[in-house]
Amino acid sequence: MKKNPLVSILIPLRNEENNVPHLVSSLKNLTYSNIDIILLDDQSTDSTKTIIEGLIKNDSRFTLVEGSTLPSGWTGKVHACYQLSRYARGDYFLFLDADIRLHQDTIQIALSTLKRMGGKLLTGFPKFPVTLFLEKLLVPMQHFIIYFHLPLLLANYTKFSAASAAHGSFMLFERNAYETIGGHSAIKDSLLDDVHLARKMKKKGEKVVLANITQFVSCYMYSSNRDVWEGFKKNIFVGIGRSVFMASFLIIFYLIFYVSPVVFILYGVFEIIYYQHLNLYRFLPYIIIVIQKWFIDFQSKQKPTLSFFIPASAIAFISLLIVSMGSSLRNKGYHWKGRTYQ
Repeated sequence: MKKNPLVSILIPLRNEENNVPHLVSSLKNLTYSNIDIILLDDQSTDSTKTIIEGLIKNDSRFTLVEGSTLPSGWTGKVHACYQLSRYARGDYFLFLDADIRLHQDTIQIALSTLKRMGGKLLTGFPKFPVTLFLEKLLVPMQHFIIYFHLPLLLANYTKFSAASAAHGSFMLFERNAYETIGGHSAIKDSLLDDVHLARKMKKKGEKVVLANITQFVSCYMYSSNRDVWEGFKKNIFVGIGRSVFMASFLIIFYLIFYVSPVVFILYGVFEIIYYQHLNLYRFLPYIIIVIQKWFIDFQSKQKPTLSFFIPASAIAFISLLIVSMGSSLRNKGYHWKGRTYQ
């Protein structure tokens, strides 16, 4: 690795007028000296382009480019990222989402981690500040699922492609490795571009680093409960390979381990009220899952009080999985940012 390699920061933007001011402010505060920042306006219908133009003038690190019309067979974000990669000059490509906010030393930290781990792609799940009702239930579950369902040793220390996880809001590629796998053009119809790119890397024998980036990257994912629902609906069934078997297994698993403890609590309360008898074992399953969730929330810099609502999070997760699976099986597709995907 060069001592001070050029890092191209690449960000697709589609109707992001609310995110752009905070995003650009975050990028302007970066202390790494050798960067170029390319923003692509992906056919926005709001004031995204106008706001960007006002914010980046007189800062030579920024370039704003106009995205082309989405071709048939491509998904929107993938095509936007592909276009960005064609403009990039860096030794490293850092793909970000518009809702990301970076610590000022993020680039140095990420490059150092990638070098230390000997990887060609560094990704991770950022800190998720949450305010909306559905955000609180669902967004922190991303960390929970990764920590408890993905063997992190397999993800970080093997080339086993099935054991891959990534978050598309923060993907730092070594340029040559990115181009070797064909970049975004190799997954042009993907709704799960982050995971599919990570798998491509592993299949080519490249190491993927899944890091805890919560200390230096934050992600403000949604602005409404409807966006939360549609965003997760788009990804959740696709994320398990559209497997009805896996969906059924997860539904049963979460019902047994994360919803049924509520039944034991209710029965325990019933015993106290009607029999004046306290049986602490009725409350033990709930206590265990709360501790489990609290541990993950602590690791991911999340509000610890959210751990008490793990049964509600599980119910929301199950509901979304059922709806997402139904949309796929009935060929109704998914809607996101004014576009429809199958």
